[in-house]
Amino acid sequence: MAEILRQQLLDTSRGRIVSLLRARALTAEDVATELGLTRSAVRIQLAAMERDGVVRKVGKRPGTTRPSHLYELTRDVDALLSKAYIPLLTQLVEVFAEALPADQLETLLRGAGKRLADALRPTRRISGALESRMASASKLMNEHLGALTHVERNGEITIRGAGCPLAALTGKHVGVCLAMESMVSELVGVEVRQCCERDARPRCCFEVGRTSSRP
Repeated sequence: MAEILRQQLLDTSRGRIVSLLRARALTAEDVATELGLTRSAVRIQLAAMERDGVVRKVGKRPGTTRPSHLYELTRDVDALLSKAYIPLLTQLVEVFAEALPADQLETLLRGAGKRLADALRPTRRISGALESRMASASKLMNEHLGALTHVERNGEITIRGAGCPLAALTGKHVGVCLAMESMVSELVGVEVRQCCERDARPRCCFEVGRTSSRP
């Protein structure tokens, strides 16, 4: 599925520009020549892509009349197109699972989850009512981890996902869900329980009772 989505991106005119820029920085004139497009059309695309955070200017190439801006992909797009993260993370968890006792592996993964919370949250700690803090945590997961979650309230407050950003791992290692559980607990300031589904299509789920408090 990820490969299909990547290909759909690269098959668009914007995607064709992305494909060229994956190799090296280019000017609008370079791109226009490679793709058989007009310079004005390419400049319009590059301006929009720069505004959207897809490309950035990295200097100028001297020209006979006026210097031309060089464009390259931003780090975020490189990360989006990479296929290495999940395979490497999978192998790391496998190595740790084979080398460590279960309790040490859980401690390690929970520690990683807490560090992830520190990396995700704003400079100020999330504040407000519990439901508001859960909503803020859900928003951070969606914006930074590629999750698709929302908050439900039915006796307990629950962050529920339509899928799982770590689906390739959670079906094999429940510890990955515990890492995410620790991350959400750290974000909202109360102990949260993971209730994730780990079947054919894993789905995130983290719930907290009305009176929960961090010990």
